[in-house]
Amino acid sequence: MVNWRDLGKSLSAKDKKFSHLLDVLKHDSGLAIAFSGGADSAFLLAAALIAGVKSILPVTIVSDFFTAGEKERVIRLGQYLGIAPILVPVNILDDARVTRNTDRRCYYCKLFLFSRVMEEAKKRGIRTLLHGVNLDDLQEFRPGIDAARELGFKTPLVEAGFSKEKIRACSKILGLETWDLPAQSCLATRIPQGDIITKEKLLRVEQAENCLHELDFAQARVRCHGDLARIEVGPDELHRFWEPDVRQEIVEAFKRAGFYSVCLDLEGYTPAASI
Repeated sequence: MVNWRDLGKSLSAKDKKFSHLLDVLKHDSGLAIAFSGGADSAFLLAAALIAGVKSILPVTIVSDFFTAGEKERVIRLGQYLGIAPILVPVNILDDARVTRNTDRRCYYCKLFLFSRVMEEAKKRGIRTLLHGVNLDDLQEFRPGIDAARELGFKTPLVEAGFSKEKIRACSKILGLETWDLPAQSCLATRIPQGDIITKEKLLRVEQAENCLHELDFAQARVRCHGDLARIEVGPDELHRFWEPDVRQEIVEAFKRAGFYSVCLDLEGYTPAASI
């Protein structure tokens, strides 16, 4: 069995960009990584380990916006990479600035969550804070990036010139399960801006999306409009809703989750920023 660390060393010898990333990382003797288990943070953690950083603290903040499936993936990645992430439960719904769900929600949420990462790092005497932002993220509306910067978080993937495509390519070589993980966003993005975020709404959405994942929809979102669920899937998967058995299973699962009506968005999946 090929060791992923050996694959990383081989990659660094062939890929100048990856080698540069390792150079950026290895200057720190200790660092904390905001570890969500997504493609970017998983790759960043693997790179830090390959770079030989002496002390690495992957911190996963577990809130009501973080699904059970995401938590399971974090644990699996930790096992694969040989490092146990610190799981920190928080009550994000206690912050009214977040639950009011204004156009600044992402900023206040990141401020709340990353402050907890910073606290965990401080307890262990770690000063360098990192998070997984890539060049493509800078082209989108991401107020949370501003909050992270204000707290002092660095973005080594940006510094080393990594795009999402490059991260996926390198992750595949390293054997990371996240190499082809569809774009992820927290459950709060399923609630239209201006609607108050509640635990009940989040649980409904998570249960409904679990149904779509079990049916192997590659890219799926459930937007919560009160008692109505609006389903978004990739345009290439819309035809599956014409299958009576699939449609019936979805309707029944969504109604068990607490939705009264279920509809399909014929435009397909739309990034949350444009809701």
